[in-house]
Amino acid sequence: MADSTVWPKGYRCAVVLTVDYNDIHGILTQAPEVAGRDKTLSVWRYGSQRGVDRLLGLFAELGVSSSWLIPGIVAEENPEHIRAIQAGGHEIACAGYRHQNYDTLDLAAQSAEIAKGCQALTALTGQRPTGFRIPAGNGAPGFIEALKDHGIHWSSSWRGDDLPFAHPTAPEVIELPLHYELEDEPYFAFNLSPAVPPAQSRIASYSHTLGNMQMDFAGFHRFGLCYVLRLHPEIIGTPGRIGVLRELLEGIQQHNDVWIATGAEVAQWWADSAAPVTEDHPAAVYERHYRDYI
Repeated sequence: MADSTVWPKGYRCAVVLTVDYNDIHGILTQAPEVAGRDKTLSVWRYGSQRGVDRLLGLFAELGVSSSWLIPGIVAEENPEHIRAIQAGGHEIACAGYRHQNYDTLDLAAQSAEIAKGCQALTALTGQRPTGFRIPAGNGAPGFIEALKDHGIHWSSSWRGDDLPFAHPTAPEVIELPLHYELEDEPYFAFNLSPAVPPAQSRIASYSHTLGNMQMDFAGFHRFGLCYVLRLHPEIIGTPGRIGVLRELLEGIQQHNDVWIATGAEVAQWWADSAAPVTEDHPAAVYERHYRDYI
């Protein structure tokens, strides 16, 4: 059962709505050959053309806050959307400057991406971001310490847990773990050429996907955990799928013991209130052993 002391004000569980806003830059990382192919790129431009506004409208209607993870170049190319996100009371967090596969970057290049992305977002919003998500790939050894050095207080890139945790080598950085089943992309992302996904075996049933996410929320609520939803404007912002999200969020809001908060709010609470990770936590095990494989 849930430990009611984990969350503030008697809340039973936390819900964090995160939005990865990548415009065309996500697919350009995944399939660079689509550069200049406007018909293909229009699948991903849909987020800027329709999805962002639709998401912001739903969030405003339901009165919920969210955290948007945005590469600096996307913000520079879509400043009106950045202003609208900020005006809606949502958090703007960083995903580097360009949407890149971090497996191809060494630590110095990754650190430079953090710095440049944060600078671009700060220039547009007047507020330096305190959250970060790796757009693709993995951080190099020392990446978490680099986040701390750049003033990042929370990350949402790792998996392997149901509650936030402080990174052992940089406890100032709180991780908000992800789960693939709480993302829209594994269910719905689709393109014929180039094939996305390569096996071409989706789009999933809307009703079944909603049922999956509702069942996961029921479990997270029962055990008092942190339900981190990962959304993409070009995927969840279509006329049909926005209804899936609406039904999911309306069901969550029927529980008066759920804390719907931004990544920054949850991370701050965890930093102030939670115990450090134990020695057998996956993050602690990783930090003890990764240097053997460098």
